[in-house]
Amino acid sequence: TGSVYYLNFKPEADEAWQKLAASYTEQTGVPVKVVTAASGTYDTTLAAELDKSSAPTLFQCGNQGAINSYGDYCYPLDGTAIMDQMTTDAFNLKGEDGQTLSIGYCYEAFGIIVNKALLEKAGHSIDEITDFASLKAVADDIHARAEELGFDAFSSAGLEGSSSWRFSGHLANMPLYYEFRDDGVTAQPATITGAYLENFKNIWDLYTTDSATTGAALISATSDQSEAEFGEGKAVFYQNGSWEYSNLTSKFNMNPDDLAMIPIYCGVEGEEKAGLCCGTENCWAVNKNASEEDIKATLDFMKWVVTSEEGTTMMAKELGPIPFKSAKTPENVFFAQANDYTAAGNYVVTWVFSYTPAVDDWRAGVVDALTQYVSGTGEWSAVETAFVDGWAIEYKTVNG
Repeated sequence: TGSVYYLNFKPEADEAWQKLAASYTEQTGVPVKVVTAASGTYDTTLAAELDKSSAPTLFQCGNQGAINSYGDYCYPLDGTAIMDQMTTDAFNLKGEDGQTLSIGYCYEAFGIIVNKALLEKAGHSIDEITDFASLKAVADDIHARAEELGFDAFSSAGLEGSSSWRFSGHLANMPLYYEFRDDGVTAQPATITGAYLENFKNIWDLYTTDSATTGAALISATSDQSEAEFGEGKAVFYQNGSWEYSNLTSKFNMNPDDLAMIPIYCGVEGEEKAGLCCGTENCWAVNKNASEEDIKATLDFMKWVVTSEEGTTMMAKELGPIPFKSAKTPENVFFAQANDYTAAGNYVVTWVFSYTPAVDDWRAGVVDALTQYVSGTGEWSAVETAFVDGWAIEYKTVNG
């Protein structure tokens, strides 16, 4: 009847996968072997294992580069039962012929984290915020009354190294995502146009105006400072990701019921249907060179994982949000909200900042330009130059 060999790449989830595999075998009689590659060795382990006669039937193929390397091993998943269970194909990877070769099975999210209790104390509701105009109206009102309220709208948008990645990476994703969406970009482009940099300016100006920390003080503002401002109830809004849940609820003892994450609105037409910024390199591929029986066994196992009580419970606990119809609500409220947006039909703002050429150098140029802009020694045009010209320069440096 076939068997399954899963080469897992998340060491922290090894124990959970071993237990799940054993349970499935006990229930069905189908042997399921899980082998977990040591941290940082997945690619070399996969290359070695795929050359063996007893190769993995289920493996990780998490980005377009991996598809380029291992696409010839990937079984086309269109029309399979596992695909029928998906709520979005935003995380799926395709081959040159358009066939789906790898599917995203869990993801992380970032956006604007909201302290709902403070928001309500200021006389507002999260339901009011549906686009940039409504976000700005609420933030402007809170900032104008900050002294009276005892808190401000946004935590500091610090440009010190521990914090700046939130803006040169994650916030920069917004103009890049919409430009690439319009232009149908699916691989690293040699140049960008900066078509949505005015939208980037919209949200950046809001972050750095409706905040207790403004101007040159932002240059030295750290990640810990911004987190503490939010965690200690000094700010209503805080741009960060699903990974912050643990710190906010344990380190700062915030009530999960008071926390929410909303999309990063920046004034793009139709953004009221945006979801959170979600991305992953957690993608499953099935080995097309396996026997017909093993391929069927593997597809059956995958479906069971994302539909069964045991499988969906494990995934919610260990992996967070999963893009499948039977997904359970994770304890992490940010993960749960990412699922809710997707289930409601909102489009996923995918992570395209991964296309950035010479990422550290490009981001450094953007941060330098933002630093001059907030300190009053440079114009916004320098930020546009760092984005657009900087991209072309770094691409040419890397690719010749």
